[in-house]
Amino acid sequence: MKKNYLLLLFILMFNFFEAQTITFLSERSNKPLPKVSVFGKDGNIIAYSDIDGKIDKKSLKPDQEKFQLIYNNTSVATLSYADFDKDVIKIIDNVRDIETVVIKNNKPSKYIFVKGNFNSYVTVNNKLSSFTDGIITYIFDNKTKKLKTSRIEQYRVFRLQNLSEDRKKTDSWDYNTFLEAPEMDDVGNIFKYKENKNTKVTELKGDRKDEVEITGEALQKKEFALFGYRFFDFKSILNIAYEKNSKKTLKDLLEYNKIVFLHFKHKSEPDYNAITVYGNFYPTEISFKNENNLEKIKLDTNSSYYTTEYWKDPEYQNMQNIFSSFFGADLKEQQNKK
Repeated sequence: MKKNYLLLLFILMFNFFEAQTITFLSERSNKPLPKVSVFGKDGNIIAYSDIDGKIDKKSLKPDQEKFQLIYNNTSVATLSYADFDKDVIKIIDNVRDIETVVIKNNKPSKYIFVKGNFNSYVTVNNKLSSFTDGIITYIFDNKTKKLKTSRIEQYRVFRLQNLSEDRKKTDSWDYNTFLEAPEMDDVGNIFKYKENKNTKVTELKGDRKDEVEITGEALQKKEFALFGYRFFDFKSILNIAYEKNSKKTLKDLLEYNKIVFLHFKHKSEPDYNAITVYGNFYPTEISFKNENNLEKIKLDTNSSYYTTEYWKDPEYQNMQNIFSSFFGADLKEQQNKK
């Protein structure tokens, strides 16, 4: 009798915790969809699905409807709060096909050049602060597959207007200094992450690609103080997608996404602010060369730098369109210095 009671209690607890999450599934394959962003009506990013396609139901509030679901930098659905009154939501995820990465000069060489599109953006308490995107090339050592350097070729910077310059009001800062091109140090040696005891590695085999999620945490029990500021609850989620059933090498790379979460405040403020930094990279071309002679352009968040309207390419992952639909002219592009 006691065993039956404990079993029933376990089932009830399991169902309770499951009910606190919502799972996004592909309507085509019925498999989980990681990296689905849920936007509220004011443009706040209020949820982001993990490797199992799950979000926390508690992050959704009735006053935020309508909700937009963004997948692969494209709006895939608009839902009301009532639409989330279920455990599973299926999404049409074939709006954008996986782009073929072009491989050039596939012969023994000193370096591997991985060129593609990137974007990075910062939110404060879920609201956008600043955004950048552009074209970048990563240069790897062909023998060790370690990243040697990266070269930004063109970029745009957008910053939300009328943000505070008061260094003690961290909830309304312009966090443009947090913008940076994605760092891809170990993307060519993905399974080295398993050697780190402070990280958790989870793999998901999809119908069109394989994904690896690496999570890590720090400052969970004690805050860190520096120059009058307080830092707490650091977490990072790295998701890397490769060709389906591949060896997960640089030539198999399809997508790189990293999110960093941090709670931050000035010592005079009563509450922490949730700072989130997103970085994404989508390779378009891989080539093999013996010379590392690309011009290096520094990302200056006070300006843009481009010679072509690269974002108008129909294959470009243009996340800026999503943000502009919410913020309009308040999200201002910095002057092109080219």
